[in-house]
Amino acid sequence: MNEAVKNLIAPPAIEAEFNHLKLGDGFAKTIFVFTYPRYLTTGWFSPLLNLPNLIDISLHINPIETPIALKNLRKKAAEVEAQINENESKGLVRNPMLETALRDIENLRDTLQQAEENLFSLGVYITLYAPDLKTLNNLEEQIQGLLESRLVYAKPAVFRQLEGFTSVLPLGIDRLQIKTPMNSSPISSFFPFVSINLTSEEGILYGVNRHNNTLIIFDRFSLENANMVIFAKSGAGKSYTTKLETLRNLMLGVDVIIVDPENEYERLAEAVGGSFFRISLASDHHINPFEIPAVPEDESRGDALKSHIVVLTGLLKIMLGKITAEEDALLDRAITETYASREITPEKDFSKIPPPLLEDLEAVLANMNGGRGIAERLYRFTKGSFGGFLNQPTNVESRNRLVVFSIRDLEEELRPIAMYIILNYIWNIVRSELKKRIMIIDEAWWMMKHEDGALFLFGLVKRARKYFLGVTTVTQDVEDFLQSPYGRPIITNSSLQLLLKQSPAMIDVVSKTFNLTEGEKSLLLESDVGNGLFFAGLNRVAIQIIASYLEDEIITTNPEQILEQRAAAK
Repeated sequence: MNEAVKNLIAPPAIEAEFNHLKLGDGFAKTIFVFTYPRYLTTGWFSPLLNLPNLIDISLHINPIETPIALKNLRKKAAEVEAQINENESKGLVRNPMLETALRDIENLRDTLQQAEENLFSLGVYITLYAPDLKTLNNLEEQIQGLLESRLVYAKPAVFRQLEGFTSVLPLGIDRLQIKTPMNSSPISSFFPFVSINLTSEEGILYGVNRHNNTLIIFDRFSLENANMVIFAKSGAGKSYTTKLETLRNLMLGVDVIIVDPENEYERLAEAVGGSFFRISLASDHHINPFEIPAVPEDESRGDALKSHIVVLTGLLKIMLGKITAEEDALLDRAITETYASREITPEKDFSKIPPPLLEDLEAVLANMNGGRGIAERLYRFTKGSFGGFLNQPTNVESRNRLVVFSIRDLEEELRPIAMYIILNYIWNIVRSELKKRIMIIDEAWWMMKHEDGALFLFGLVKRARKYFLGVTTVTQDVEDFLQSPYGRPIITNSSLQLLLKQSPAMIDVVSKTFNLTEGEKSLLLESDVGNGLFFAGLNRVAIQIIASYLEDEIITTNPEQILEQRAAAK
């Protein structure tokens, strides 16, 4: 090899200690596997291969000639059988380990004799890399714990670190010569010696696979459903990720509708010419919850009206709080009579009839036996302090590629109500026209705080696939989300899942929900912003979210960066 090439690829210096190497400014340690269990299951090596840490693994596999192997096995069988006979002659209790070893040896002899298996000598060496010794030792403990959980044991090559490092390099040289005889079947459990790849020819770029630096390009609509959940602590990059996915999906012709609780998507809407609606008590934008959606072709007017009344009843339960069974029945009858007062009945074509308002329902309840109490509770939503929010005709136009509904300026008490109304309005649009869409619900835990809201969201997620819709549920309050009886079903009905940095208080709940390994838990606790785990069906990889310069300028949530942009604009 040319000397210049050697100088280019080699570290500036190597300092060998008894249990590690110092390579330039970093450290390395080589460990070797010396003990295996009786059986190795397929895929047992995958958790080690898919660790996000920097490690090199080398397998040295050399065939052993069958006649030599049979001779050695015959000798070993004789030794074990002699030991068993000696124990019997001394009257000792039988040793199951010796009997099992003898059976295994005889079985292996049979398979070798019949050419069903071949015998090999196997050396497994792992070199770990870290910027400092503490991190290196922690990584060693993590890997040894991972191996020992599968009854595989390893230890460092003490006083032979340089030989171990050379054995792991892609030179095909085994300087350690620490071998274990192993037949074909268990050796096959080490393969495929690759990590999971989520690169496809269609879809958008979600990020970089931290296992092997490949691109994660995926089409969420290619799975059994296009739903997605994103869990992360505040500041971990969940809104940044959501906006990046939105921007890239828009470029592929997918329409996106967003419920925005913090005005985080306003700049994105302005950049792409989307519609941005502020929903608040003093806003000029209104959605009338009594507006009946367009009736789909495969549904009758009567069914559409009854279905809408059920949805409206769920909204009123959130507004009114706890209600009795009698009040529930009274409310259902009052809503029906409110529509009838406008000549909206199942028998008629009501598509061109102006729908009633909340104050019309209040008036009907006030004149019904037992309804005055409910009417008084509705007063604050009609003429009281919340009157400008719900008691207005719909005046928003949602015919745009990107539509954002902002509820930041609403009082906390009104947010679950607003989310319910907006989601129902969006759902009605989705049902009216079959088109590829994504609906993003940021801070979805607001909906999960109320049973009726959680039930509505679950129904939305469950039925979305039939209408070519993918629902993205984003939340930072994992505990509140999962405490709802509909939290876990929403997750199981989402084929895509993204976990970013988690807080120590929530990691056990997240780990139990997603069946995380110890390595994956550590990754989520120690990840930087924009790093985490990406689940697509049964596959999972460590992901790093990366945006281009122009994308970052549009979607950034960094306050310092936003202030710099505003200063530059002036």
